[in-house]
Amino acid sequence: MSRLTVGLTGGLASGKSTVADRLRDAGFRVVDADAIVADLYRPGEAGTRAAVELFGPGVLDAAEGVDRAALAAHIFADPAARRRLEERIHPLVGERFAAIAAATPGVAVLEATLLVEAGFAPRFDVVVTVEADPATRLRRAVARGLPESAARARLAAQGGKTARLTAAHHVLRNDGTPADLRRQVDELVADLRRRAGEGAAPPAPP
Repeated sequence: MSRLTVGLTGGLASGKSTVADRLRDAGFRVVDADAIVADLYRPGEAGTRAAVELFGPGVLDAAEGVDRAALAAHIFADPAARRRLEERIHPLVGERFAAIAAATPGVAVLEATLLVEAGFAPRFDVVVTVEADPATRLRRAVARGLPESAARARLAAQGGKTARLTAAHHVLRNDGTPADLRRQVDELVADLRRRAGEGAAPPAPP
Protein backbone atom coordinates (compact mmCIF):
# COMPACT_ATOMS: atom_id res chain seq x y z
CA MET A 1 0.00 0.00 0.00
CA SER A 2 1.45 3.37 -1.02
CA ARG A 3 0.80 6.80 0.40
CA LEU A 4 -1.68 9.00 -1.47
CA THR A 5 -2.39 12.65 -0.70
CA VAL A 6 -5.79 14.09 -1.58
CA GLY A 7 -6.89 17.71 -1.55
CA LEU A 8 -10.62 18.15 -0.95
CA THR A 9 -12.11 21.56 -1.67
CA GLY A 10 -15.37 23.32 -2.44
CA GLY A 11 -17.09 26.56 -1.53
CA LEU A 12 -19.54 27.49 1.20
CA ALA A 13 -22.43 25.01 1.54
CA SER A 14 -21.22 22.93 -1.39
CA GLY A 15 -21.30 19.69 0.60
CA LYS A 16 -17.54 19.45 1.14
CA SER A 17 -17.90 18.55 4.81
CA THR A 18 -20.41 15.82 3.97
CA VAL A 19 -17.93 14.31 1.54
CA ALA A 20 -15.16 14.58 4.14
CA ASP A 21 -17.30 12.66 6.64
CA ARG A 22 -17.90 9.85 4.16
CA LEU A 23 -14.19 9.65 3.37
CA ARG A 24 -13.55 9.25 7.10
CA ASP A 25 -16.19 6.52 7.19
CA ALA A 26 -14.27 4.80 4.38
CA GLY A 27 -11.22 4.64 6.65
CA PHE A 28 -9.14 7.47 5.18
CA ARG A 29 -7.27 10.00 7.33
CA VAL A 30 -9.08 13.32 6.82
CA VAL A 31 -7.63 16.53 8.25
CA ASP A 32 -9.60 19.78 8.36
CA ALA A 33 -7.45 22.79 7.48
CA ASP A 34 -9.51 24.86 9.92
CA ALA A 35 -8.47 22.53 12.74
CA ILE A 36 -4.82 22.99 11.78
CA VAL A 37 -5.30 26.77 11.82
CA ALA A 38 -6.92 26.55 15.27
CA ASP A 39 -3.80 24.75 16.51
CA LEU A 40 -1.55 27.34 14.87
CA TYR A 41 -3.43 30.09 16.74
CA ARG A 42 -2.80 28.58 20.17
CA PRO A 43 -0.47 30.41 22.60
CA GLY A 44 3.14 30.37 21.45
CA GLU A 45 2.43 28.78 18.08
CA ALA A 46 3.75 30.06 14.75
CA GLY A 47 0.38 31.29 13.56
CA THR A 48 -0.08 33.36 16.70
CA ARG A 49 3.34 34.94 16.28
CA ALA A 50 2.52 35.77 12.65
CA ALA A 51 -0.80 37.39 13.59
CA VAL A 52 0.86 39.55 16.24
CA GLU A 53 3.62 40.60 13.83
CA LEU A 54 1.01 41.67 11.29
CA PHE A 55 -1.68 43.24 13.47
CA GLY A 56 -0.25 43.76 16.93
CA PRO A 57 -1.03 42.27 20.37
CA GLY A 58 -4.64 43.41 20.19
CA VAL A 59 -5.47 40.17 18.34
CA LEU A 60 -4.59 38.07 21.41
CA ASP A 61 -7.04 36.69 23.95
CA ALA A 62 -6.48 36.45 27.71
CA ALA A 63 -4.51 33.21 27.29
CA GLU A 64 -2.29 34.84 24.62
CA GLY A 65 -3.65 32.76 21.79
CA VAL A 66 -5.36 34.40 18.83
CA ASP A 67 -8.79 35.91 19.44
CA ARG A 68 -10.47 34.88 16.18
CA ALA A 69 -13.11 37.64 16.43
CA ALA A 70 -10.46 40.31 16.96
CA LEU A 71 -8.45 38.96 14.05
CA ALA A 72 -11.53 38.87 11.82
CA ALA A 73 -12.13 42.54 12.57
CA HIS A 74 -8.77 43.32 10.98
CA ILE A 75 -9.24 41.30 7.82
CA PHE A 76 -12.98 41.03 7.11
CA ALA A 77 -13.29 44.30 5.19
CA ASP A 78 -9.64 44.58 4.15
CA PRO A 79 -8.70 42.17 1.34
CA ALA A 80 -5.06 43.28 1.44
CA ALA A 81 -4.81 42.46 5.15
CA ARG A 82 -6.46 39.09 4.57
CA ARG A 83 -3.95 38.30 1.82
CA ARG A 84 -1.03 39.22 4.07
CA LEU A 85 -2.33 36.88 6.75
CA GLU A 86 -2.97 34.07 4.27
CA GLU A 87 0.56 34.42 2.90
CA ARG A 88 1.85 33.68 6.39
CA ILE A 89 -0.66 31.04 7.49
CA HIS A 90 -1.12 28.93 4.35
CA PRO A 91 2.49 27.70 4.23
CA LEU A 92 2.25 26.70 7.91
CA VAL A 93 -0.90 24.70 7.17
CA GLY A 94 0.85 23.01 4.27
CA GLU A 95 3.81 22.05 6.47
CA ARG A 96 1.56 20.60 9.19
CA PHE A 97 -0.43 18.53 6.72
CA ALA A 98 2.72 17.30 4.98
CA ALA A 99 4.00 15.98 8.30
CA ILE A 100 0.68 14.25 9.00
CA ALA A 101 0.56 12.71 5.52
CA ALA A 102 4.14 11.45 5.80
CA ALA A 103 3.17 9.53 8.93
CA THR A 104 -0.06 8.15 7.43
CA PRO A 105 -0.01 4.89 5.45
CA GLY A 106 -2.54 4.89 2.64
CA VAL A 107 -4.80 7.85 1.89
CA ALA A 108 -4.47 11.22 3.67
CA VAL A 109 -6.97 13.97 2.82
CA LEU A 110 -6.75 17.71 3.50
CA GLU A 111 -10.15 19.41 3.56
CA ALA A 112 -9.64 23.10 2.72
CA THR A 113 -11.95 25.71 1.21
CA LEU A 114 -9.07 27.76 -0.25
CA LEU A 115 -6.91 24.80 -1.22
CA VAL A 116 -6.51 25.90 -4.85
CA GLU A 117 -6.29 29.61 -4.06
CA ALA A 118 -3.52 28.89 -1.53
CA GLY A 119 -1.46 27.23 -4.27
CA PHE A 120 -1.66 23.79 -2.65
CA ALA A 121 -3.13 21.88 -5.60
CA PRO A 122 0.20 20.81 -7.21
CA ARG A 123 1.27 19.22 -3.91
CA PHE A 124 -1.48 16.59 -4.02
CA ASP A 125 -1.69 13.36 -5.92
CA VAL A 126 -5.44 13.89 -6.38
CA VAL A 127 -7.57 17.04 -6.09
CA VAL A 128 -11.32 16.74 -5.52
CA THR A 129 -13.80 19.60 -5.64
CA VAL A 130 -17.44 19.53 -4.56
CA GLU A 131 -19.58 21.92 -6.59
CA ALA A 132 -23.15 23.17 -6.53
CA ASP A 133 -25.03 26.02 -8.14
CA PRO A 134 -24.39 29.33 -6.30
CA ALA A 135 -28.10 29.90 -5.71
CA THR A 136 -28.36 26.44 -4.15
CA ARG A 137 -25.36 27.11 -1.93
CA LEU A 138 -26.79 30.45 -0.81
CA ARG A 139 -30.13 28.83 0.05
CA ARG A 140 -28.41 26.10 2.04
CA ALA A 141 -26.23 28.56 3.95
CA VAL A 142 -29.21 30.70 4.91
CA ALA A 143 -31.20 27.60 5.93
CA ARG A 144 -28.35 26.73 8.31
CA GLY A 145 -28.76 30.07 10.06
CA LEU A 146 -26.18 32.26 8.33
CA PRO A 147 -27.58 35.75 7.58
CA GLU A 148 -28.03 36.23 3.86
CA SER A 149 -25.71 39.25 3.76
CA ALA A 150 -22.95 37.26 5.49
CA ALA A 151 -23.52 34.27 3.20
CA ARG A 152 -23.26 36.45 0.10
CA ALA A 153 -20.06 38.04 1.43
CA ARG A 154 -18.48 34.66 2.10
CA LEU A 155 -19.46 33.37 -1.34
CA ALA A 156 -17.90 36.44 -2.94
CA ALA A 157 -14.71 36.15 -0.85
CA GLN A 158 -14.26 32.51 -1.87
CA GLY A 159 -14.18 33.41 -5.55
CA GLY A 160 -15.47 31.47 -8.51
CA LYS A 161 -15.23 27.80 -9.33
CA THR A 162 -13.07 28.05 -12.48
CA ALA A 163 -9.76 27.56 -10.68
CA ARG A 164 -11.13 24.63 -8.67
CA LEU A 165 -12.46 22.92 -11.78
CA THR A 166 -9.18 23.42 -13.63
CA ALA A 167 -7.18 21.87 -10.78
CA ALA A 168 -9.53 18.98 -9.98
CA HIS A 169 -9.09 15.35 -10.94
CA HIS A 170 -12.58 14.60 -9.59
CA VAL A 171 -15.59 16.94 -9.64
CA LEU A 172 -18.50 15.91 -7.41
CA ARG A 173 -21.81 17.60 -8.27
CA ASN A 174 -24.07 18.23 -5.29
CA ASP A 175 -27.15 19.80 -6.85
CA GLY A 176 -29.16 16.58 -6.61
CA THR A 177 -30.22 14.22 -3.87
CA PRO A 178 -28.08 12.86 -1.00
CA ALA A 179 -28.16 9.50 -2.78
CA ASP A 180 -26.65 11.12 -5.89
CA LEU A 181 -23.78 12.49 -3.83
CA ARG A 182 -23.24 9.17 -2.02
CA ARG A 183 -22.93 7.37 -5.35
CA GLN A 184 -20.27 9.83 -6.52
CA VAL A 185 -18.36 9.52 -3.26
CA ASP A 186 -18.44 5.72 -3.48
CA GLU A 187 -16.91 5.96 -6.94
CA LEU A 188 -14.28 8.36 -5.60
CA VAL A 189 -13.43 6.02 -2.72
CA ALA A 190 -12.96 3.13 -5.14
CA ASP A 191 -10.61 5.20 -7.30
CA LEU A 192 -8.55 6.41 -4.33
CA ARG A 193 -8.20 2.85 -3.04
CA ARG A 194 -7.08 1.72 -6.47
CA ARG A 195 -4.51 4.52 -6.70
CA ALA A 196 -3.18 3.74 -3.22
CA GLY A 197 -3.05 0.03 -3.96
CA GLU A 198 -5.41 -0.84 -1.12
CA GLY A 199 -7.36 -4.06 -1.06
CA ALA A 200 -11.13 -4.17 -1.27
CA ALA A 201 -12.96 -2.80 1.76
CA PRO A 202 -16.60 -2.62 2.72
CA PRO A 203 -18.46 0.46 1.48
CA ALA A 204 -19.18 3.39 3.81
CA PRO A 205 -22.43 3.06 5.75
CA PRO A 206 -25.51 4.65 4.16
